[in-house]
Amino acid sequence: MSPKIPFNLPYLSGREKEYVVDAIQSREHCGNRTYSQKCIQKLEADFQFQKVFLTTSCTTAMEMGAILANLKPGDEVIMPSYTFSSTGNAVLLQGASPVFAEIEPNTMNLDVNKIESLISPRTKMILPIDYAGIPCEIDKIMEIANRHDLLVMQDAAQSFHSSHNEKPCGSVAHLAAFSFHESKNISCGEGGALVVNRPEWNERASFIQEKGTDRSLVLKGIKNKYNWVEKGSSFLLSDILAAMLLAQLEAAETIMNLRSKVTEAYLKLLRPHSNKGLIRILNPSSHAKLNHHAFFVIFNTEKHKEYFLTHLLGKNIHAYIGYLPLHSSPIGKKLGYKPDDLPITEDLASRIVRLPFYTNLSSQGLDYCLNGIQSALKKIQYL
Repeated sequence: MSPKIPFNLPYLSGREKEYVVDAIQSREHCGNRTYSQKCIQKLEADFQFQKVFLTTSCTTAMEMGAILANLKPGDEVIMPSYTFSSTGNAVLLQGASPVFAEIEPNTMNLDVNKIESLISPRTKMILPIDYAGIPCEIDKIMEIANRHDLLVMQDAAQSFHSSHNEKPCGSVAHLAAFSFHESKNISCGEGGALVVNRPEWNERASFIQEKGTDRSLVLKGIKNKYNWVEKGSSFLLSDILAAMLLAQLEAAETIMNLRSKVTEAYLKLLRPHSNKGLIRILNPSSHAKLNHHAFFVIFNTEKHKEYFLTHLLGKNIHAYIGYLPLHSSPIGKKLGYKPDDLPITEDLASRIVRLPFYTNLSSQGLDYCLNGIQSALKKIQYL
């Protein structure tokens, strides 16, 4: 019987149970308690983040960021169409409008050369993503934003521990959102973080996180009762989940090193096929240091992609497609977009495959996975 290679498998560092049990026994289960503060302090110290707010997900981190940025009806936000629905929803929930842009083929990230042509008097924000952990061109994006007096919120769901020009992802943009979902390198099941890099926003961000109340001032002893002072919601990560997150953060370097072995193995296997033109493999800039979150290939035809997925599934190897572009989704069409509005995005999305990628794959099942991929690619050459 062949082994099963899942698309993803959460990693356990070894201290999760100890910390979670301790958090449960502490009777401090809500957000911003002992383990939350330990995580926040570690994130801010290790990654040059000005202020971190732990949230229930990257989705809610972006929703919190959209409120903090004062997005409102009539505002426009430039973003790639090739992203998850949460990126678009954060904008729509505030009544603002996403303006979809083309992507750059080597990274699948927002093409910075297409941004300025989309800027209008209504543009309020640029919202790039870091696909597969590959950092967007954040320095160029910030330069454009500063020149046009725009805000930048970086959807860094997949790029925790990546860096660009030796600066950690999330440390440069005005706002950045991370995911700690079980599919990510660092996981607590469900969780996220909003990074706020404008100190003058810190207090208001704490109000938004606490259901729109100034409860944080009561906890600091500044006030003796709290009031409803801001639009907000329940954006707090439970301290029980923060306990699991701390165990993962403490193992971040180990996790990244183990995952790098998977990247190296995929590169060694796939470069010859890339050189022949059968596939295109990820090609980040020399300014990028990757966290080894994911590995994707783009086939030369959609037919070859479909054959590859079917062949691997027959061997119990679970690869996956990428995002379905937002501009050609049902909601995108309601916003007035057509599939051929972004032909590069539409074409690349139809030919992309994400390979199985998880930390334990480096030590168990990798050879079987590589052999299955090699077998599929060799057969495709003779189709």
